[in-house]
Amino acid sequence: MDKILSGKAVAQHIRTNVKKNIENLLQKQIKPVLAILRVGMRSDDIAYERAIVRACEEVGVKAEIMTYEADICMVNFVKELKALNENKEINGIMIFRPLPKQLNEDYIKNIIAPNKDIDCMNPENMVKLFEGDTRGLLPCTPSAVLELMKYYNISMEGKHIAILGRSMVVGKPLSMLLLKENATVTICHSKTKDLEEITSRADIVIAAIGKPRFVKQEFLKHGSIVIDVGINMDEEGKLCGDVDYDDVFDKVAAITPVLGGVGTVTTSVLLKNLAAAAEKQIG
Repeated sequence: MDKILSGKAVAQHIRTNVKKNIENLLQKQIKPVLAILRVGMRSDDIAYERAIVRACEEVGVKAEIMTYEADICMVNFVKELKALNENKEINGIMIFRPLPKQLNEDYIKNIIAPNKDIDCMNPENMVKLFEGDTRGLLPCTPSAVLELMKYYNISMEGKHIAILGRSMVVGKPLSMLLLKENATVTICHSKTKDLEEITSRADIVIAAIGKPRFVKQEFLKHGSIVIDVGINMDEEGKLCGDVDYDDVFDKVAAITPVLGGVGTVTTSVLLKNLAAAAEKQIG
């Protein structure tokens, strides 16, 4: 296992398989189309959007970018989403989150068509995951973490894995995927007592807490593995993760980089889900 767990090789491995799936669809005169819904001009959304478009071009699928003003009302946004649900030329829908306050995400996630929900927003897809059924569309970032660990042959069975963060985007669904791999999972959050004590006993620490360089040496035991899901801007405007990479590097057995880490794999998983959704839609 490499010390630096680069996501680039993992992403390329996934895309190679996705290309084969896309080629099979193209032979059936079907070119998958992904609709990306972006509200406002958040810089991180735009950067991710560009990465997705490049990835789509690489594997031979089309990306339709749907942009809306940051103050779009709920009625109009839902109208747009329902139109995409009904559009048979659209195979996958992805909505950048978080949404502005006037857009009720709890309502919107129930509107998106489950068979086009390639980032697993709809509770119908999430319920399948929580029931242990991983055959459907799975949330992209948690799936990317799993893909990365499997690629580098990181054993999860019987291991104590601490997740920092309990969101429905990463922490909770990731815990379900890890339990499926027979790991012992502890979910930590802002109210967790003795956080350092818990994480310093873990074999693997996965940081998805959204705090720049939050995880320091004292949070980890020697020889642990660290997966950093966080993407933040520090006080100087520099990109950084949830883990203080330089501070912990010598203490850990392996760690993901901020650039070219989990995020790189996430984009490829999104394409994998799009191909799977298109295949199911054509039967």
